[in-house]
Amino acid sequence: MMRKWLRGLCVLVFVLAGLAGVAYGQDFKKQVIYQIVTDRFFNGDTSNDNPAQSAGLFDSTQTNWQLYWGGDLAGIQQKMAYLKGLGVTALWISPPVDNINVSIPDSLGNPTASYHGYAARDMKLIEEHFGDVSNTWTAFNNVVSTAHQNGIKVIVDFAPNHTNNNSAGEYGALYDAGTFLASYTNDPSGYFHHNANISDWNDRYQLQYYTLYSLADLNQENSAMDAYLKASVQQLAQHGVDAFRIDAVKHVTWGWEYSLTNALFNSAPSFVFGEWYQGSTSDPLFHDSYKFANKSGMSLLDFPLNTAVRDVFANNAGFSEIDNTLNTENANFAWQNDLVTFVDNHDMARFLSVNNNANRLNEALAFILTCRGIPSLYYGDEQYLHNDTNGGGDPYNRPMMNSWGTATTAYSLIGKLAALRQSSNDALAYGTSLQRWINNDVYIFERQFFNDVVLVAINKNDTTGYSITGLNTALPAGTYSDYLSGLLGGFAVTVVSGTIGNNPVNAFTLPAHTVAVWQITGSAAAPEVGSIGPTVGQPGMQVAIAGKGFGSAAGTVWFGTTAAPILSWSDSQATFTVPSVGNGVYSVQLKNSAGQAANTIQFTVLTAKLIPVTFTVNNATPTNVGDYIFLTGNTVELGNWSTTWDGAVGPMLAPNYPNWFLNASMPAGATIQFKFIKIAANGAVTWENGANHTYTVPASGTGFVNVNWQY
Repeated sequence: MMRKWLRGLCVLVFVLAGLAGVAYGQDFKKQVIYQIVTDRFFNGDTSNDNPAQSAGLFDSTQTNWQLYWGGDLAGIQQKMAYLKGLGVTALWISPPVDNINVSIPDSLGNPTASYHGYAARDMKLIEEHFGDVSNTWTAFNNVVSTAHQNGIKVIVDFAPNHTNNNSAGEYGALYDAGTFLASYTNDPSGYFHHNANISDWNDRYQLQYYTLYSLADLNQENSAMDAYLKASVQQLAQHGVDAFRIDAVKHVTWGWEYSLTNALFNSAPSFVFGEWYQGSTSDPLFHDSYKFANKSGMSLLDFPLNTAVRDVFANNAGFSEIDNTLNTENANFAWQNDLVTFVDNHDMARFLSVNNNANRLNEALAFILTCRGIPSLYYGDEQYLHNDTNGGGDPYNRPMMNSWGTATTAYSLIGKLAALRQSSNDALAYGTSLQRWINNDVYIFERQFFNDVVLVAINKNDTTGYSITGLNTALPAGTYSDYLSGLLGGFAVTVVSGTIGNNPVNAFTLPAHTVAVWQITGSAAAPEVGSIGPTVGQPGMQVAIAGKGFGSAAGTVWFGTTAAPILSWSDSQATFTVPSVGNGVYSVQLKNSAGQAANTIQFTVLTAKLIPVTFTVNNATPTNVGDYIFLTGNTVELGNWSTTWDGAVGPMLAPNYPNWFLNASMPAGATIQFKFIKIAANGAVTWENGANHTYTVPASGTGFVNVNWQY
């Protein structure tokens, strides 16, 4: 009895600590993200328009699209009520760190500035155009605090791949809180890679080690650079940042990024998603992308679905493109509901520049707000903002926000569907996806999480309605009104009894440019788990498991036969620390206080915190085109001796064939055993001979292994 009382007291203490501001792991699936290019949102502080240290980079006339226009962190703070009213629950702001202070003329000699934030010079200070002339954290802290007071999380865009232009301006210069470290032209410690620009965009080595658009490429395998980048992103987390969008993850050393994500999860609760550009699921590196997302703990922006959405809604392709993309991705990504979906972003022409049809944009927004994944909205889409100069591409896809009205159809649509995701129906955050009816113009799909069901019908045709017959649904028998109250032309439908999960819907006509949403929220007879975050971590890491029907009294969370220490408990979320269990993949199971068990959910337990280690194997066995060398070994970080493409570590890189190398994140301080294998194009596996290689991973910093293939 005393043990039970003490456990309850500990839970109460941790719950009170959480109310006092201590946060644990988090579930991000219910969020609706709003992406802001800070300089183009709102000028809240004119004193930082033309700072002395970077004078001349501001254009008050807003005619030079490559200069600062005045938007700043204070402006975001002042528009928080507008954002809260819109229904967004997470703000993704462009990189806020200090950027270069000089102009780099464009091809016509016009001045340009790093208004977008992707040309860093000091990752530990705040850009003076966004904050204040002393580069302090004051304005940043203020916007984070105000966002949190309004129930809004903050996502920071972080760019660990590069600094700034390597051949002009400040020549890639990097500072540490004001202290010069190196530049591309003055790099005695090897902080940068000194390679050519990428020319082959499907070459894994070039993507990770060559230069992206003449931006000085950082060497993450350098121990000092590794420490600098991790300290910089952890500093942002210490200032209250809830999540990170990692820029250009396909161009950063992939293995190192596992350790970056792990470092973030060790320092503060977070959600991490990366920009891995690919046009479709047929991209040559699609397999690499989902392997990375499944194992690294970092989710991705859903570029293949974005391509399909824009093709279907803007370019009038058939809905089969969306359906096929979803089916392929859902079969390959382990955490499909963590993929971040979007219609527009800062690197592509806005939807309305491609097709100036507000109905189509409304329909596309309704789709990403209800389909699987975490929706991200681009600033101004709710106001139908666009500039079509030169087709609307960069920089014309980044116009100044010019309207703050709350009466647009898109503003109302976003608010309604954000509320459905955030608080009303867990099917949108956690549910499965099922196509129920399809033709070129109509897509009817269903999201389901146990007894929570959302059925969505979209007709994108501008003039033609369609008779819908033979539609089945998991909605129980009854009549369902349109959740959107007719905002996009929706109406009520009637469902009649059929087989379980396949009840017929009475025939109806779906008019042109109509979206209807029908839904029901059911009760939970037992705990229902829909999320775990993060998905990978070592013993002692804080993790959140979320869902429905957990009960108010603390229950238990099990890793096999080992119970995890509970930190907090509510009916929809439990937080805990990963217990001291062996490394491997676990089916984690939550039980409520009455012992009722929920469905299990996967979690990968690491051996220890992750350290980037570069493995080189010389004179490896001969390979033909399509054959690759992989690394495998005795821990989960090494694939537990797996011999499959997805299980082993790799493929390795061979710029100096027949020598192969790869950076991989390994457990700190552990003595590991490993070997190299060849996986041929036909799947055949060839092992190197001899005893296992052994290596003791450093406790901190970075590591290097150099061995010969054993014949």
